[in-house]
Amino acid sequence: MSGAVGIGDVAPDFSLPATGGEVITLSSFVGRPVVVVFYPGDDSPVCTKQLNSYNDGLNEFESLDAQVLAISSQGLVSHEAFAQKYGLKFPLLADSEKDVAKAYGVLGPLGFPRRSVFIVDREGVIRYAHRAVAGLSYRPVSELVDALNQL
Repeated sequence: MSGAVGIGDVAPDFSLPATGGEVITLSSFVGRPVVVVFYPGDDSPVCTKQLNSYNDGLNEFESLDAQVLAISSQGLVSHEAFAQKYGLKFPLLADSEKDVAKAYGVLGPLGFPRRSVFIVDREGVIRYAHRAVAGLSYRPVSELVDALNQL
């Protein structure tokens, strides 16, 4: 797995350990849109705001039958503590080997995934892609919901 993917590409499949004791495979969501969120780290200020905003907007995603999956390179112990601390209701996936971040072209120079969001349609094709080059901003729920509504 290497390179970068973009709009119109088939989303690289993955299978990663997740909070709640699950192993989550992207292809298991065929038939539903998926919002794949890469974030640099648990409990960092911007990541906390970002994931809390997506958690607060979860009803909007769910009303469109969309599944939110958040991926970073921390392990499950960190993810479980972070999810419990903030009551996050979507899975946090551990990409410890960073293979998924590499496949999506979001691995930053310091070895952390860049803040990025991909929307994968019901057939497994990427229909929205945003990779942050640097900075502290993230894509708002309203923008992601608009992209989902266009599927």
